[in-house]
Amino acid sequence: MDQLQHILQTRFGYAEFREGQREIIERVLSGEDVVAILPTGMGKSLLFQLPAYLIDGAVLVISPLLSLMQDQVEQLKMLGEKRVVAINSFLSFEQREEALSRLRTYKFIFTSPEMLQNEYFQQRLSSISIAFIVADEAHCISQWGFDFRPDYLRISKSLQAFRHVNVLALTATATNEVIKDIEHTLLMKEPFEYIHSLDRPYIAYESYQVENQKEKLTWIINRVTNTTGPGIIYSQSRKKTQFYAQELQKKGVKVAYYHSKMDQEDRILIQQQFQQGHLDWICATNAFGMGIHKDNIRQIIHDHIPTSIANYMQEVGRAARDGKQSIATILYMQSDVEQAYFVAMQEFPEEQDIEIAYRKSNQVVLSETTQRILDYWKKELSQQETINLFQRIRQKKWREIQDLYTLLQNEVCIREQLLAHFGQRLTRKPKNCCSKCTLNLQEIFQLHEKTTVNTTKLDWKSRLNSLL
Repeated sequence: MDQLQHILQTRFGYAEFREGQREIIERVLSGEDVVAILPTGMGKSLLFQLPAYLIDGAVLVISPLLSLMQDQVEQLKMLGEKRVVAINSFLSFEQREEALSRLRTYKFIFTSPEMLQNEYFQQRLSSISIAFIVADEAHCISQWGFDFRPDYLRISKSLQAFRHVNVLALTATATNEVIKDIEHTLLMKEPFEYIHSLDRPYIAYESYQVENQKEKLTWIINRVTNTTGPGIIYSQSRKKTQFYAQELQKKGVKVAYYHSKMDQEDRILIQQQFQQGHLDWICATNAFGMGIHKDNIRQIIHDHIPTSIANYMQEVGRAARDGKQSIATILYMQSDVEQAYFVAMQEFPEEQDIEIAYRKSNQVVLSETTQRILDYWKKELSQQETINLFQRIRQKKWREIQDLYTLLQNEVCIREQLLAHFGQRLTRKPKNCCSKCTLNLQEIFQLHEKTTVNTTKLDWKSRLNSLL
């Protein structure tokens, strides 16, 4: 038994590597930059956790979400690893100072792109030995950096001090354009690219065009109350997540809603309830899902057209991690195309916002996100170049939404089109493929007994006490 196999079995409890894992790990160990694109559930965490034990120094993991960091930290602790820390805004000033003073004692250091910009944190990192750097959910560099969190684009400057350290970029979905963005931003040198097929044969795809919102609601209630979960219902509207949850609760469904404007304590509690099986369904915006480790999600339902095929693939990829049959459904109306564009654009600076931002005396109050975006681009581009950049981004966003709408409207296999978007070909159709090919819903679903739940609204502390 070689050393990699020995660590895989003794520390992680697996008998064999999954496809691609050994090759990627060997490249990391040889000091190469690596871009690894593997579907959700293919064991991406192992790709940086295992080689960490064969290289001196700490592994720095750049992660997009606080919940994702915390989940990774808990995973490692469950494996018996105590030398792990997440340095982010969750920590108080005192906790952060304590963590930074003990930085050289950690094997795994998780942080955010924003925290990476902190000058004192950068100094502390420079004083310790870094084995290699990981960019988790690396598609966010391209999809979020230009128009949502420019600190992703600042990663390049932060990495200048670590040019001698190799970088591993991990994601579940990326087009060729996104891969180029990742490699450029992470200063990669002739990176090895491992691109696994993005096909998830155990996820069947279906789409239904409906006439109005009432028809959507009726469909959702019928599907959820007559089929098995667990499942996630995605909506672009925070109000709709609450509305769906309330209507389903009336039918005795164990369900909760989730969105970014909720209290942090409530969100953590709902995630835990769903992961532990106390809830069967979650009605959520796209704020829910990244970093959620639940193997048996059977259904993903979208009540709208997502803002891109890549986003859609990320969200449906949360189903069928256990390799058992699941289904992903899109309910849509023609007007959802304009709504999707509005949602995608709502934080984008208009031309007049850009003109205001470039004036020396900015008296107009912009949204926090818009201000953050423009603060970054003011330092990088001229006013006209920034206007041109966002015109291109707007056109790109519109094309991405239209591509998904066209995919739903035509008669071509949904699975084939999803893969073609990422430059891949479908080699074998599963028995239950999509609503345009073959789909036996009776075979996919099993009727389950309805259970009644107490739908009395409690505050989060009361609900936590009732669970414990």
